[in-house]
Parts: sequence; structure tokens; C-alpha cells
Amino acid sequence: MTEYGRGPGSEPWHPDDPLYGDDGWGGQQAQQGQQAHPGQQSPYGGRPQHHPQEPQAQQQYGDWGAADQGGYGQQQYPQYDQQYAPQQQYDQNGWPVGTPPQDPYAAGPADPYGQQTGAYGGEQADHYGTPDAYPPPEPPGRRRADPEPQTDWDPGPDQGEHAFFAGGGDDDGDHDDEPGDRRGRGERRGRGGKEKKRRNGVACLVVVLVLGGGIGGIGYFGYQFYQDRFGSAPDFAGDGNGQQVSVTIPKGATGYVIGQVLKREGVVKSVDAFVAAQASNPQGKTIQDGVYTLEKEMSAESAVALMLSPKSRNNLVIAEGKRNADIYELIDQRLEVEKGTTAKVAKEDWEKLGLPDWAQGHENVKDPLEGFLFPSSYGVSKGQKPEDVLKRMVAQATATYEKLGVEEKAESLGLENPWQLVTVASLVQAEGTSHSDFRKMAEVIYNRLEPGNTETNGMLEFDSTYNYVKNQSEIDLSLSELRNYDNPYNTYYYKGLPPGPISNPGEDAVKGALDPTDGGWFYFISLDGKTSEFTKTNAEHQKLVDKWNASRGN
Repeated sequence: MTEYGRGPGSEPWHPDDPLYGDDGWGGQQAQQGQQAHPGQQSPYGGRPQHHPQEPQAQQQYGDWGAADQGGYGQQQYPQYDQQYAPQQQYDQNGWPVGTPPQDPYAAGPADPYGQQTGAYGGEQADHYGTPDAYPPPEPPGRRRADPEPQTDWDPGPDQGEHAFFAGGGDDDGDHDDEPGDRRGRGERRGRGGKEKKRRNGVACLVVVLVLGGGIGGIGYFGYQFYQDRFGSAPDFAGDGNGQQVSVTIPKGATGYVIGQVLKREGVVKSVDAFVAAQASNPQGKTIQDGVYTLEKEMSAESAVALMLSPKSRNNLVIAEGKRNADIYELIDQRLEVEKGTTAKVAKEDWEKLGLPDWAQGHENVKDPLEGFLFPSSYGVSKGQKPEDVLKRMVAQATATYEKLGVEEKAESLGLENPWQLVTVASLVQAEGTSHSDFRKMAEVIYNRLEPGNTETNGMLEFDSTYNYVKNQSEIDLSLSELRNYDNPYNTYYYKGLPPGPISNPGEDAVKGALDPTDGGWFYFISLDGKTSEFTKTNAEHQKLVDKWNASRGN
């Protein structure tokens, strides 16, 4: 490197350098270079590098670019000056006369920072001549406030943020950020953050609602979990609402099953409440199957107590072998309705009471419901309808016959249909004196119905069929009376079975009809009214008849 001022030294930095144009080094270096080497071209075209406010002495040497810059100095080459650069008068400030004052920072034809033809023969880009590069500072009164800084995560309501979070609802008529409103952001800050408070209030409300809903849901399910695990089961209070209901408890029912039946009928509110009450009662496990008359909406404790009391079993009990005519009267008494009301319903509406298909359409039947008012215990009380009571009895009979297989087994026993099997069961029930008689009694019937038998020739000759059609229960009947009464139900007059059942058989009688013995029995008689004696021949039977007559003094 040469000594400062003695030579050109190292080449000044390129005009692209941001310090290009500094009077300190560039201007001196350019001038010294020309003085040391008059014939050598300056790398920057020989242009003076100085501050526009400080006029400098005229250069000794001409500058190739003097004409382009308006001729700031006199040239040593008059021919060149006269040819290319006209003479120009300057004022005391150094400005050309007749030329309006120029902005020293604006890019013009003589702007060293503007677009120019460089020493290298090509256009050089103007890196500092744009208005935005280094604008001159304005007076303090005209200066604008710095723009409010924005975070990169919050675009603001005018950049896509939802109005809900921006606080700009339909009722917000103030739009501080409209174009041209220079006070927008400043006033929003100056108002003490009114809009921020509104935003914060909405956000807080959302958070409170979300947290409140979550806490409320957790609390609800927590309460339910506690109730299910540790809380008491739902239960009614008191001894009922006065509305009676008949409840049938099946055989072998546990406390849970009983509770289900009671809940379904509206007696108790929950199964768990009943099970707990039954367990807490010392006699709770002694609740038997059967029909109970209870009330709706009873507390579980009161329901258990009533089921253990005889009062709840004060039901209408239909005994095995009971005829329909007697049952109708019993129902009338329980319902406290006029005598004959239930019989009339049975006669007029029997097809609507639920009889199975195989129990309908038979000829000469005295009562289509005979044999289908099944013997059991029924809760019947005032306020109920006769048809509802009859429907329950028919449903019970139908269910029992289906359970025992009446429909499937009738043909295997030599019968035409299940209807005849029920008729046999009713005869077994009417003639038998005990359950041990039923199977033998059923065999007597089947043997007498056997075609070609020489003992009875197809005649049943049962007193019970005659008594049924007469609606009586007489024992002392004369043969002449029995054999001369013309009626389809009189088995002394007609062969075979009567048109239909003559009573309502119980389950044991039906089982006896389904499973007869095979001992060859044709005859029977009861000497004491409690047990029956069976014989195979008429001669054996006649001996027993004579014995019975002698016991009665005949």
C-alpha cells in the first residue's frame, strides 16, 4: 500500500459499497490520483465526492463526466469545454443560475447515486436512489407514530381472525382500523385498552363455560357412580297409592326375579330396593310363589311386609275341577258387580279373550271357555273389568297346556285334537278323588273309548257329564233317568267324549291324561269318597257297587 496522499493507493471500493461517495477517502483519493497521474482516468469518472452543502474549489483538470453533471468547475481544455460544455453562471451558493434548487438527495441526471454509465461501459444499478432507501427525516411535528408491533401468532381481526375473538360483533360500530384513519391504533391504545378488555371478557366467558360444563359433567357422572356403588337404591315412600294390582310370582323365583315382577307392575321403584328390603327382613326369604294383591308405588319395605302377610293372599282362588258357571259368580262377587255380569261377557265376547286356535270352532259346546279358566290364585278386586280377569285366566290355561305339550301329544293318545285331550283331563279331574287316581282314571277313559271293546261298547257312562249339563253335583242318580236324557253331554246316552270339557282341570289332572297307566282298568268306584278302587271286569265292579249300597242302607 502507498503512503496516504502520495499515490492512488488501493482502488476505492466499488460504488455498490454502502460507503461509496464518502468525501473522506473517496474524494481525496480521486483528486490526488488525478494530480499524480494527469493522464490516468479515475475509476469513478473523475466526479468530485463531497457534501453538497460545502462547495469545493474548482478542479484543475477536466472531468469526462463534467458535461453530464452540469459543469461544476472550469475545465483545462477550452476546446473541449466550448464544444461540449456551454458556459454556465453560478450563484453564491454554487447553484447554476436559472436552474431551480435541487434536492441534493434526489436522483437526477447528475446524481452520483442514480442510474449511470460506469467506467466499465455498462449500466450500473441504482441501489440507493429509491424513495424508501434513506428518506430525509421530517420535522418532529409531521412525524408519524411508529406502527404498533404485531406478534406473529395473532394476525388481528383484519387479517382473518374470527370476529368472536376480535371482539367485533354486530353491535360494535367502531372501526378504528379503517383505511385513512391515522388515529386508529393510537386511539385504541389511548382509550385504556377498551377493545382488549372486551376481547379478554369474551375469552374468559368461553373458558368459564367450558370449564364449568366439564366440571358439571364430571360432577353428574361422579354422583351417578357414587349412587350406583354406595348410594341407596331408588324407592317409593309409603304403603302405596291405593291402586290395587294383582301380581303373580312364578315358582322358584329368587328375590331379584320377584323384584323384577314387582317393578314391572309398578309396585316398587327399583329391583335393588326390593332385594335390599327382603334381605333386611328376617322372614324375607319365605316369600312363596303365587298370586298377591298389592298396591302400586309401595316402598320396598312395605311391599315385603305385605307379601309376608295373609292379607296379600286374599285372592280369588279357583279350585281344581271348578266349573265356569261357579267361577263367573265368584268374579262378580269380587268385582262387586251385578250377578250375571261376568257370565254375559263370557258368552258374548269369548272369541276376544285369547283362546288358542285349536280351542275354537267346536260344535255343541255349552261354554267355549270351559276348561280354560285355569285353577290358580288371582288378584281380583273392585274396579277391575270382568274381561280383564277372564283374559288372565285364559292366558294361564293356555300357557300351562303349551308347557305340558297338549297340542303335540294328543294324536299319540288316539285323540283327534288337543281340545279332546283337555276334555279327557276335565273328566279325570271330575271323577278322580285324589291325584293318585288320575293316571288310572285316564286309562279307564281311553279303554272305554277303544273301538270294539266288549266291556262298555264305547260308552263312558260318567255321572259327572250328566251333572254338568244339569249344572248339579248329585250322587244318587237312577239308571232310567241317566239313560233317557237326550243331551250331547250325557255319556249315558251318547258314545264317546262329550262336546267339550266339563270343568277346569288342574295341572296334575292334565299330566294324568297325558300319561295313563296300562293296567287294563275299565271300572272304578269310591267307597269312602276319598279314594277310588279300580277293576277290570264288570263282575268285579258289581261286587263293589253292592258293597257301597249296603254301606248306605240301600
